[in-house]
Amino acid sequence: MDQIQQLIEILGRQGIHDERVLLAIQNVPRELFLPENLKSHAYENRALPIDCDQTISQPYIVALMTQALQLQPTDRVLEIGTGSGYQTAILSQLCHTVYTVERWEALGQIAQERFLQLQLSNIETAFGDGTLGWPEHAPYDAIIVTAATPSIPAAYFQQLTSGGRLVIPVGGSDIQELTLAIRGEVDWTCSTLCGCRFVKLIGEQGWQET
Repeated sequence: MDQIQQLIEILGRQGIHDERVLLAIQNVPRELFLPENLKSHAYENRALPIDCDQTISQPYIVALMTQALQLQPTDRVLEIGTGSGYQTAILSQLCHTVYTVERWEALGQIAQERFLQLQLSNIETAFGDGTLGWPEHAPYDAIIVTAATPSIPAAYFQQLTSGGRLVIPVGGSDIQELTLAIRGEVDWTCSTLCGCRFVKLIGEQGWQET
C-alpha cells in the first residue's frame, strides 16, 4: 500500500468519514507544499515546519477542519492564514471560491505559485491582517482560521452568512480548543472538535505582535 492510501486509512479510523474530503486529500499532493528536505515526510500524519516560523498542519487536523465546514459546491469560503497553501488547495476542491488571506507576503507568494502549478483557478489571495477578514467579498458561507486566537474576532461574525460555519482554534498561546461556531442572528452556537496547538493569529482582533 502506498503512503497516501495508508494516510487515508488512518484518517478514516480517526473519524474522517466525508468521502469528498478524503478524495480531496488524495488528489492534492502534500509534498508540493513542503520544503525540499521534508518532501519525503509528506504523508506522515503530523504537522511540519515551513518558512516564516509557520507550520503545515497535520493531515488529520486539515481533514477534521474541512469536514466540519460541511462545504457545498456553491459555497464561498474565507480562509485566514494561507500558509503553505495546502489547506487552501483542499478547500478549492470542495467549494465554488476560496478567498484566502496571509499575513506573511513571502509565504503567500509561494502559495500562489503552487496554485498556478496545480491549475487551481477558484482561489483569490490577499495579504494583510487576517483578524479583520476580507470584507470586500463578504458574506461568506464558511470561514476557516488556521491560527489561534484568544477569542473569536467580531469581524468574522459580521462577514458570515446567518447559519454559516466557522472553524477556529480558540484559547491560550500554547494550547487551544478547535471550535466549530455556527452564526445565529445575534451570537454563535459553539462546540469543541478537539484540543489543538496552532501558531498565534496576530492582528488587531487577535494576538498583538510582540
